[in-house]
Amino acid sequence: MTKNQASIPFIIKLIVSIMAFLIMFVMAMIFGAADISFKDVWQALSTNATGEKLSIIREIRLPREIAAIFVGAALAVAGAIMQGLTRNPLADPGILGLTAGANATLAITIAFIPTINYFGITIACFFGAALGTLLVFGIGALNKGGFSPIRIVLAGTAVSTFLYAVAEGVGIYFKISKNVSMWTAGGMIGTSWTQLKIIVPFITIGIIIAIMFSKQLTVLSLNEEVAIGLGQNIAKIKIILFITIILLAGAAVALVGNMVFIGLMIPHIVRSIVGTDYRYIIPMAAIVGATFMLFADTLGRTINAPFETPVTAIVVTMGLPFFLLIVRKGGKAFS
Repeated sequence: MTKNQASIPFIIKLIVSIMAFLIMFVMAMIFGAADISFKDVWQALSTNATGEKLSIIREIRLPREIAAIFVGAALAVAGAIMQGLTRNPLADPGILGLTAGANATLAITIAFIPTINYFGITIACFFGAALGTLLVFGIGALNKGGFSPIRIVLAGTAVSTFLYAVAEGVGIYFKISKNVSMWTAGGMIGTSWTQLKIIVPFITIGIIIAIMFSKQLTVLSLNEEVAIGLGQNIAKIKIILFITIILLAGAAVALVGNMVFIGLMIPHIVRSIVGTDYRYIIPMAAIVGATFMLFADTLGRTINAPFETPVTAIVVTMGLPFFLLIVRKGGKAFS
């Protein structure tokens, strides 16, 4: 942690980040194609009053922004865990095959079980995320040199390309491309309260587990030998954290489809604010990730209103230069 990072207490940084999050949430609720004021938002959230604008807020905009909050938090925390666990500054659920695996199993599930409910699709996404993870780390471990950051990214790119091709092939062959695209396009359009009731508990549990094991993750991110010397069961901790990553990434894909670079960008930004202790990184990543997704979704709804710009396009536009900068700086651009 730098001198400037240490000079400001973490609690102050946390309070500022929460305030920024609340401000962004209010802005996300107000701005959009519909003409909505702060008074309308307050009435919708604090009273039982009825009206067209209040219905738009309660049934369309509010569930959409809650989805943005939890997806942003889930992907940011999953990325932070991956970067700490693998000591790989380029780790991201989208880059390392998790979201591609979830997309592939989602397409296969829709093709073979067209009447499946949303909970079943969510479980399929978890299995797909696990499959993507196993393939990437299996390929990355083939060489004797172990897991180098570049090798893992290359393996992730290859596996992701293959799994996306599987999803596209299944969609074309079974004539369900439109249905698959609606799931995998990467956006919060049409998010319902029913979906949130299923997905939010999974993401909440994942974030709680991540916070509970943040101290162990800090030690693992520095040196495995030290972790063993301190009596940590590193095999057990790694399994729990990998399951947590799958839980978070799978739930995010089930809700909004493919979303890359959030898990890469946010942990790097957070480390520049709070340092390398994952007891601070995990909660801060959840808040900053949620704030970022609210910003991206609001931008997508307003930049070309009344038409929508896909939120994935906005995230990729910001994320790709960030990724290239991290590669150029060897993973230390914001650390």
